Amino acid sequence: MEFASAFQVTLSDGEKPGAFARFPYDRDLVRRFREAFPRARWRGEESGWFVPGTTAVKRLNAWMAQELETLDRHADDKGRDAYLFEPLESSYLSIGEDLRIRTPYSQTIVEALRSIPWAHWSPNEKLWHVPFRSYDALRRLWPMIEEAARRNEPEARRQRREERRQQGYVSPDPLQAERRRRRYPVPGDDLPPLDTPLATLPWGVVVFDDVEDHVVEEALDATIYPHAKVDRERFVWARWRMPHLDELYRAKPSQEPENSAIRAERGWWWPSREELQERARKLREIERAQRSRQAAHKSSAEF
Repeated sequence: MEFASAFQVTLSDGEKPGAFARFPYDRDLVRRFREAFPRARWRGEESGWFVPGTTAVKRLNAWMAQELETLDRHADDKGRDAYLFEPLESSYLSIGEDLRIRTPYSQTIVEALRSIPWAHWSPNEKLWHVPFRSYDALRRLWPMIEEAARRNEPEARRQRREERRQQGYVSPDPLQAERRRRRYPVPGDDLPPLDTPLATLPWGVVVFDDVEDHVVEEALDATIYPHAKVDRERFVWARWRMPHLDELYRAKPSQEPENSAIRAERGWWWPSREELQERARKLREIERAQRSRQAAHKSSAEF
């Protein structure tokens, strides 16, 4: 894969001046990009980042040139030689211009591949691409990836469900199970701002701290995510956490309730004063309960 050609800048032909940036996915690269272009927004239909402004092309080209200077032009050849010397053989892996990985869905696999430099998801092909330059990183993680893939094969999952049923296992509440995943589908063309309290359904006020770059593949529970029940491929996963009290206190509430149609379409909105106060109240209750438990534990230990 020729990395220089994988970095692309195209002028936007829309009414708003700006340009689109496209480059192979890498967690650190995306972080640096968002630091350099805080107003950039992911556009799923264009499969690229939109940077507004009349000088967007010039600024993007300068940034990409700087990033390309750090790349070792011979890294892919070295990685290909390493693969030939110690190849991975698996039904989940195929070889072309790069390393191509197709597995059943597993969050473990997604997190592992996202940690590999330059690995990126292709929504059209439904597989992961890993350049040869990242072969050593893939080889270190491959035992975990392959084990997770086998565990998530349809037949293996069916067998585990049958075993749990025979043992009288009661399925967990789907809402609570999804809550523990700390993920939320957001429109790729209308991403929420990071590191600021926002309101969602059904999790209430949360803070998004990361957004994935590939579309949601799996079927979504419409009772949990009603905003994403239509046109699922428009959405990407955002990772969320509970806000801290100081974040809630600093947040500026929405002066007017946001349009209900917008809420229903994108699934997140700027919280009202009442929503911020309700989240803060619950967090204070949790803190008081934790202090009470710690005090009780300390008293018991001293006794």
